[in-house]
Amino acid sequence: MPDHATARQLLTAVHTPGTSELRLPAMSNTEDVHSRWRITNRYLECDGRPVVPVSGEIHFSRLPRNRWEDRLRLMKAGGITVVACYVFWIHHEPVEGEARFDGNLDVAAFVRLCASLGLDVVLRIGPWAHGEVRNGGFPDWVQAAAVEHRTNDPAYLALVERWFHLVGGQLTGLTGPAGNVIGIQLENELYDQPRHIIELKKLARSAGLGAPLWTATAWGGADLPLDEVMPVFGGYGDGFWVDADAPWDPTFRAHYFFSHQWDDPGIGADLRGHFTGSSAEPPRPSSGLYPPATCELTGGMATAYQRRPWPSGRDVAAVANNKIGSGSAWQGYYMFTGGTNPAPGLQESQATGYPNDLPVFDYDFHAPIGASGRLAPGFALLRRQHAFLAAFGGQVATMPSTLPDAIPRGVGDAATLRWALRSDGESGFAFITWHQPHMPLREYTAAQFRLGLDAGAMTFPASPVDIPPGTIAAWPVNLEAGGVRMLWATATPLTILEAGGNVTLVLAAEPGIEPALCFPEGTVLEGPATARGGGAYRVSASAPVTLRAALGGCVLGILLLPAALADESWVLDTARGRELVLSPGPLWVDAEGGLAGRSLGMPCVRRYCPALAGFEDVAVDTDTVHPARRSIPVQLVRSAQPVPASFGSLAGRAAAPDGKAIGRLAAAYRLNLPTAAHASASGPTELEIAWAGDVARLRVDGRVVADRFWDGSPWILETSDAGVQAGSDVVLEILPLPKAANVGVPAAAQLRRDTADGDLLALDSVQLVSWTPWREARG
Repeated sequence: MPDHATARQLLTAVHTPGTSELRLPAMSNTEDVHSRWRITNRYLECDGRPVVPVSGEIHFSRLPRNRWEDRLRLMKAGGITVVACYVFWIHHEPVEGEARFDGNLDVAAFVRLCASLGLDVVLRIGPWAHGEVRNGGFPDWVQAAAVEHRTNDPAYLALVERWFHLVGGQLTGLTGPAGNVIGIQLENELYDQPRHIIELKKLARSAGLGAPLWTATAWGGADLPLDEVMPVFGGYGDGFWVDADAPWDPTFRAHYFFSHQWDDPGIGADLRGHFTGSSAEPPRPSSGLYPPATCELTGGMATAYQRRPWPSGRDVAAVANNKIGSGSAWQGYYMFTGGTNPAPGLQESQATGYPNDLPVFDYDFHAPIGASGRLAPGFALLRRQHAFLAAFGGQVATMPSTLPDAIPRGVGDAATLRWALRSDGESGFAFITWHQPHMPLREYTAAQFRLGLDAGAMTFPASPVDIPPGTIAAWPVNLEAGGVRMLWATATPLTILEAGGNVTLVLAAEPGIEPALCFPEGTVLEGPATARGGGAYRVSASAPVTLRAALGGCVLGILLLPAALADESWVLDTARGRELVLSPGPLWVDAEGGLAGRSLGMPCVRRYCPALAGFEDVAVDTDTVHPARRSIPVQLVRSAQPVPASFGSLAGRAAAPDGKAIGRLAAAYRLNLPTAAHASASGPTELEIAWAGDVARLRVDGRVVADRFWDGSPWILETSDAGVQAGSDVVLEILPLPKAANVGVPAAAQLRRDTADGDLLALDSVQLVSWTPWREARG
C-alpha cells in the first residue's frame, strides 16, 4: 500500500462562475417557438426546466420495421430521451421519380412511433448525409447530375427542394410548435458554405419542415451561419479513417481528457483529404450564442476493410463522462443502435471514390445496441450515466465546468489525474476519468481534492484514496436530497427514488474504491457504516447496503450498490413511478407501464422496494423457456484457396475483396441448424459466430444476406432478420487473412494473427442463442 503520510499535493480547483449573463438566442425563443423546448446560451430547457438531453442515433431504414419498437424501447430504457436519425435520400429514391416511404422507409410512421413512446426526434435530412452510405446519401442520379453539388447552384437547389418537399409531405402535421420533432440537422460536415446552409434552411421551411432547433455539424472548424443553426460537435476515441498502421492519433486521444475545446479536426477528415495524422489548426472559440452540444459521441465505431477498431465499453463511457464534466449541454451518440444496409451496393467503397471499403451489409458499429439487438458492454455503463443525468441533469445543466489548477501537459501525459468540476458555487460534482485505450494508465495513488467554492474551500475525501485504472466517476459535493445534505461521497449518484413520502438516494460504488460518505455535524447515520471522524464514514459495499441519514425532521434513505451490481441496474419510469430494477438481461417498460424484457433462460429480475429497504423478486410471465445456447454442428463443404496479400488499394488503403474473389477463395461451412428450432422460439434467436480470418459472409439459400470484417469480436446475427427459416440452407464463408495484408486490427486480434502459422483462418464455434421473452405478471 502507498504511504499516504507522504501524499501527493492536493488536487485543486476553484469554481469559476459563468462568464456571460444568461441570454436567449432567437432560435426557439422568438423563432420556431415550441411548447416544450427552448435553448439558452448556457443550457436547454424542456417544460420550463433545465435539462441535459441524451440523444442516440438509430437509422430506421437500416432496420426491419418490426424491430423499431424493440430498439426504441431499449434505447429509452438505456436513458435515451431524443432519437436522432438520418433520412438517406438514396434509400428512399434510388430511381428518379420513384420515391418510396413504405415499410422500413416510412419516416412518418417512425416519428409517430417515437412520439407514442415519449421520445423526441432530431431528423438529419441532408441532402448530403455521409453515414457511410454511397455518395454520402445522394442517389446515383443526383450524384451524376450536371450540377455543382452542395452549393447554391440553382440547378442543384432545385433537386434539393424537390427532396425536401418529399420529406415534408410525409411529415405533414408531425413538425411544428407541439411536435416531437425538436431538431433538424441540415447537411453534414460542410465546412465553408454558410450561405448554402442558410439556403437549405429556407428550402426546408418552404417544404413545411420546422423545429425549435436547427443544427449543423461544427467539427473541422466549420464556418456556420450561427444566427441560423446551432453548432453540434462529436468525439470518437478511435476511427477507421486513419491509416491501417497509424499510431493512436492525437485527435482520438484528446477525448480521454477534460477540455473546453469542442472541435474535433479528425472527424470527416477522410473526406477532406487523405488523413494520416492530425495537423489541424486549434479550434476557434465558441460564439457564445449556444451551449456546447454533441451529436456524435462515440457509441462504438464502424469497421472499414483497411482499419478495424473495436472500442471497449469503458472506451465509450470514458469519452461520454469527459464530455459531461467538460460542460456538455447535450449528450448525443453515434451510433447508439446498429443496423444493416437494406440492399447491396449502398455502402461507401473505393468503387465510389471513397478512400475506405465498408462492409456491404454490416453496420453494427459495435453500438451499445448491436444490429441483432444484443447489448454491448458500453450500454450498461452509459445507462448509469444517463440515469444520473435524468435525476441530476437539471442541476448539472446550470453548472459551468471548471478545469483543475493542474491539467495534463498534453495527450501524452499519463501521470496527471484527469478530472473536472461542475458546480454552481455551492454544490457540484467532481468528474473523474482515469481510463484510456491502447496505452493503459497506472493506478493513481493518494488522490485528495480541494475545491474552492463560494462558501469556502472543501477538502475530500478525509483520507487520500487510490484511483485504479478504469475509474469513471462523478463524485458529489454538497448534494441535497430529502432535506439532508451530503458533504461529499466517493461513490457516484445513480438516481433518486421517491415513494410513499420516502426519499432514497442511490449511489454506485467504483471498482476497487471503498466508498466513503460525509455529512454535516448533527446528522445521524444509521446502518453498516464505520465512523472515521468529522462526519465521515467508510462503507463496505460487497453487497447492497442501506443506510438512513437523519437531520432534524428530515430523513434520507441511502442505497449503496456494489460496482458489479451497479452494472445490472436499470432506472425506469414505470406505472409505479421511478423504479430501480436489477437485471442482467435487457428490459424495458411496456405499453401498460409494466416491466418486460428478454433473458437467456429463466429471467432473474429484482426491484428495489423503499418500504422494505431492500430488493424483491419481480413475478414474471414467460413463454416456453428454450435452452439459452446450443452448439451448431458445421460441415466443411469447400476448403480455402491461397489468398493474395492484396486485392488492390486506393490512396494507400487496402481494398476489400469483391464477391467473386470471396466465392472463389473462401472456405465454406454448412451450418446444420436444428429443424425449426429458431422458428419455434417465441423470442429472438441469434447465430453467434466465433471466427478468425479476413472477411466472412453468410449465404441463406444461396443468397448473400450478411457480411463482416474480422476484428476479433464475435459476429452476432438475428436469424429471422437474416432470412433463416426452417429448412434453409445456411452456409458461412470465411476468407483467410494473409500475414502480409495491410489491414489494422485491435491488439488482441493482431496477437492471434501474429501467432498463427501462416494465413489466419479459424471457425472456433457457432452457437444458436435463444432469448426468452417475459413480462411482469399482472394482478
